[in-house]
Amino acid sequence: MNVPFFNYQHIFTANQDKFIEIIKDIGSRGAFILQKDLEEFEKNLAKYIGVDYAIGVANGTDAIWLALLAAGIGKEDEVIFASHTYIATANAIKFVGAIPVPADCRSDHMIDPESVESLITNKTKAIVPTQLNGRCCEMDSLLEIAKKHDLIIIEDAAQGLGAEYKGSGIGTFDKGATISFYPAKNLGSFGDGGAFVTNDKKMYNKVKVLRDHGRNEEGIFVDWGFNSRLDNLQAAILNFKLSYYDDEVKRRREIAGIYQKELDHLKEIHLPPGPDSDQNYFDVFQNYEIEAERRDLLKKYLSENGIGTIIQWNGQPVHSIVALGFKGSGLPYTEEMYKKCLMLPMNTSLSNQEVKYVCNKIKNFYE
Repeated sequence: MNVPFFNYQHIFTANQDKFIEIIKDIGSRGAFILQKDLEEFEKNLAKYIGVDYAIGVANGTDAIWLALLAAGIGKEDEVIFASHTYIATANAIKFVGAIPVPADCRSDHMIDPESVESLITNKTKAIVPTQLNGRCCEMDSLLEIAKKHDLIIIEDAAQGLGAEYKGSGIGTFDKGATISFYPAKNLGSFGDGGAFVTNDKKMYNKVKVLRDHGRNEEGIFVDWGFNSRLDNLQAAILNFKLSYYDDEVKRRREIAGIYQKELDHLKEIHLPPGPDSDQNYFDVFQNYEIEAERRDLLKKYLSENGIGTIIQWNGQPVHSIVALGFKGSGLPYTEEMYKKCLMLPMNTSLSNQEVKYVCNKIKNFYE
C-alpha cells in the first residue's frame, strides 16, 4: 500500500467541478482583487471563529508582522515565541525590528509558560504563542503572565483554525490571531493566503490599512503600507471550503482517534493528546506529531513500506539555527524532542484502511 504524507491533488479533485465553477465565475466577472467574494469570506470566517473581525492578507507570515506592526511592536522590543515553530514566526518578529526570543516547549509540544516567564526582561513587549499542530496553548497561564508583566499576546494560529481552549477559539484571547491558508493547511487555498482575526477594532483597522498600501476604505492614503491582499479567487475558494470545514475537522479527529487506539500501548512512542483526552482542549489535528524511539530507523522502515512521514521543519527548532544568531542550545525539552519527533500522515484523503496500515507497520517495527 502507498500512503503519501500528503496528497496535494486531493485538494482539487475532491470538489473539482465546484472549484472550476468558482474559477469561471470569478474570471467572467473580472473580480480578482478586493471584491465582494473577499468581503463575504472575511465575514464568514469571523463568524465561524466567533470574533468581530477578520481580514484576508497575502499569507500567514505577512499576517504576523502586520499584526505586530499594528500593535506597535518595533525596534529593540523583545518578543517571546516557541522555538518549536516554523521560521516564519521568528522572521516576522525580526522584520518589524524586534528581537525574537525562543522559548521551550513541553510534552504536548506547545510553548511552556514557565519557560516564557523565565525569559522576560525589561525589553519584552509581546508573546507570540504558536497554536501548533491544531492545538491551542495553555492560554490561561500565558494571559496571566502577560497581565503580570504588561505584555500583549498575538497568536500564531497558522495551524489552529477551529482549535479551542476552555471553549474559546483562536483569536479571542488578546490582540488577535494569524492564520495561514497554505494548501496543506486544514483550510487550504490553491496558493498562499492568510488572515488576521480579532475582537480589537483598532487592530483590525490598522491591519486593514497596512495590507493595502496604507489606504483607508475611502481610498485615501493615511499611512505607510504594503501590498498584502488575499486575492479574490482564493477568497472565493476558501469561502466554499469553509462551508464544510466542520466535516474536515471531524474526520481529522476520527483519524487521530484511530492512531490513539492502535498505538497508545507502544512504550517506544509518545503520542499527542487524544481528541477527547482533556475537556479543556478541542484539537483540530492539523498534524499528527509523535515522539518515537529510533526515529530515523522507523522513518526509513515506513518509507520502505510506502508510507510518507516528515520530520517537522527539517529537524531544526528555531533556536538551533546559529546562522541567524541564535545560541543553538538552552531549551532542553525542545532539543530532546527534536531527536524523536516525527509526523505521520494526517489529512482527509486518508481511508481508515490506510491509517490502520500505517499503525500496523509501526507496530511491526517495534514488536
